[in-house]
Amino acid sequence: MDLGLKGKWALVCGASKGLGYACAASLAQEGVNLVIAARTRQALNESRDRIAAVSGVEVIAVDADVTTDDGRQRVVQAAPRIDILVTNAGGPPVGDFRKFSQDDWMRALASNMLAPIELIRMTVDAMIDRGFGRIVNITSSAVKAPVDVLCLSNGSRSGLTGFAAGLARQVARHNVTLNNLLPGKFDTDRLRSNNAQRAHAAGIAPELEAQRMIQTIPAGRFGMPMEFGQACAFLCSAQAAYITGQNLLIDGGAYPGTF
Repeated sequence: MDLGLKGKWALVCGASKGLGYACAASLAQEGVNLVIAARTRQALNESRDRIAAVSGVEVIAVDADVTTDDGRQRVVQAAPRIDILVTNAGGPPVGDFRKFSQDDWMRALASNMLAPIELIRMTVDAMIDRGFGRIVNITSSAVKAPVDVLCLSNGSRSGLTGFAAGLARQVARHNVTLNNLLPGKFDTDRLRSNNAQRAHAAGIAPELEAQRMIQTIPAGRFGMPMEFGQACAFLCSAQAAYITGQNLLIDGGAYPGTF
């Protein structure tokens, strides 16, 4: 299927590795030129080179912290235009909410709620003027089924979800869509790090902790990042113009509810 994206420009945040990288690579396969952003320059440049070599599209790497005004300005200005925006940020620390300070909450909100909203504010009007725009926020399955130790993530990402739901209905008539992708357990560095922490706390090997988690997933495995990236590419496609304001949970069936 031709997704109708050749020649478009996308800004993908957190694209040096993991799910952000997978989204960038999948869009590049469809002929989308990229601005990829992350804070770690070496990893980001390596990702830029890999994507460009395989896809042949233009890939601009900008090492920046998009929780800052300067970082957001630099990534937005790096592209001639932004037809597609994929927001993404690493999850905040896990723990008991009693141990988190107001500063901890403000950092979580800045990263997982306010920075995406600001990036949307900076790009959505131009999308409306051109009559095409696709915005995808990478959030978390915890938005659908909150996790007790992820209180910072539960709160900040749910705030972004509520904001996105309202804006999506305002801009839909302009062929601008806004959706959220909610990843479950994907085989990423973040998952392996969290598994190692849980295993250490439980006094077991990381491999045993991984197997314990897999047993809770009906698919019987962790997700592969490129599966996630392909879902992102479809939500950005011409064919997905009638899908907006949605929260797409990709978790191998782990969430047990009907809705």
